[in-house]
Amino acid sequence: MPTNKKELRLHYKNLRKELSADDVEEKSLAIANNLIQLPIWDKSYYHVFLPIEEQKEVNTEYVLHLLSGKDKEIVISKSDFETRGMSHFLLTDNTKIKKNEYNIPEPVNGLPVPAETIEVVFVPLLAFDNVGNRVGYGKGFYDKFLAQCKPGTIKIGLSFFEAENQIDDVFESDVKLDYCVTPEKIFRF
Repeated sequence: MPTNKKELRLHYKNLRKELSADDVEEKSLAIANNLIQLPIWDKSYYHVFLPIEEQKEVNTEYVLHLLSGKDKEIVISKSDFETRGMSHFLLTDNTKIKKNEYNIPEPVNGLPVPAETIEVVFVPLLAFDNVGNRVGYGKGFYDKFLAQCKPGTIKIGLSFFEAENQIDDVFESDVKLDYCVTPEKIFRF
């Protein structure tokens, strides 16, 4: 099995390609149902990624339904590929969403929300290991964003697949997850 980020990225991108649209929906719904069991529902500000459908990311529409049903403040982001920074906006009925050049759905405008305000972050990933390290697409957007959040911010990875034993090339700047939720189970770190 691959254990470095580059190989893991390739391996999990290939595994995702094999998923049918029905698989993605079914597994995404199972992940949202597992989220209900987490002790996170007393917070107010929840950051959710909007999935890149072409990459077969977890469909977070179910997570959005869960949050709006619980009357939570939902925050979404816009990425700046020059600075590799993210700006965050409140998702409201008036938020216009448009895909950027990388097919990432992003808010066109909206009410800005500082990273320090966000209490729970649902983190996209390609792979993760048994101690909470994750592998993303390798651009560092989320590590940078999570480093700007308050220390107590809860970081939850969403994954279609189970944990790897370990990721070999972890950096000091990599921010670990508190939980990772798959269709089958919840990992706590």
